[in-house]
Amino acid sequence: MTYCPCGNTLDYSQCCEPIHNDHALATTPEKLMRSRYSAHVQGLVDYVVNTYHASCHAEEQRKGIAESIESDWRRLEVISTANGANENEGFVTFKAFFKEDGSEYCLEECSRFVRENDLWYYIDGTFPTQEVEDPRLNQSIQSLKVGRNDPCICGSGKKFKKCCG
Repeated sequence: MTYCPCGNTLDYSQCCEPIHNDHALATTPEKLMRSRYSAHVQGLVDYVVNTYHASCHAEEQRKGIAESIESDWRRLEVISTANGANENEGFVTFKAFFKEDGSEYCLEECSRFVRENDLWYYIDGTFPTQEVEDPRLNQSIQSLKVGRNDPCICGSGKKFKKCCG
């Protein structure tokens, strides 16, 4: 038995393949997200295009979607799921790993899904921001080696002397 590309321990024929044949079987945002990832692995451009919300105009982006599907997708990790503002909105945060030029990369996204006419659709997503903490923030201002005209360490965009200095 081979596991489904979406990361579930079921065989593809019992997991995402039925959803690929009948979009209505994706009864939760997570099921739709997993099936969309599997569609990338399986090369199912039509399924991915058809599971975008109509407001996304995915058909106009078909070429780019097809190029994305051609990536060497390796694995999927679902991080979390959350309800939206109402029962017709949901969120799935995931990491999708792919290999390119001998290196592995990670696409992390919090995807938003909406339900319309009893079908879930992908509508958009956000990428987490990587906060880089300045090690100087753990020191007292008196011990800092910051020039008066250097940018302030608080990130305000002002000069140090006009802000925290």
